[in-house]
Amino acid sequence: MHINLTGHHVEITPSLRDYVQSKFQRLLQRADNVINVNVVLSVNKLEQKADATIQLRGTTLYANMVHEDMYAAIDGLIDRVDRQLTKYKEKSGSHNRGEGAALKAQLNATT
Repeated sequence: MHINLTGHHVEITPSLRDYVQSKFQRLLQRADNVINVNVVLSVNKLEQKADATIQLRGTTLYANMVHEDMYAAIDGLIDRVDRQLTKYKEKSGSHNRGEGAALKAQLNATT
């Protein structure tokens, strides 16, 4: 998994790059089917904005965060992506496989 980091009206310093990569590496260790991660950091007057697009097998997650501080925007972005990943994993794992078979066996036992 590779993290593409780009800056729009902001210079991506080595410390900023390391911060983003460490946060996303820790977050994406729990996700097993990540294809690609794109992160865009931008500045518009007093707003620091962080956007992330994460391609998973079967879906794409998008999150953004605006804050006065870039590091705080990245932290908020990580929180939002974490919430989306948790929701996606719960949703994909909650299919009750075998429920139909159990219901059919129960109906056959009563007749």
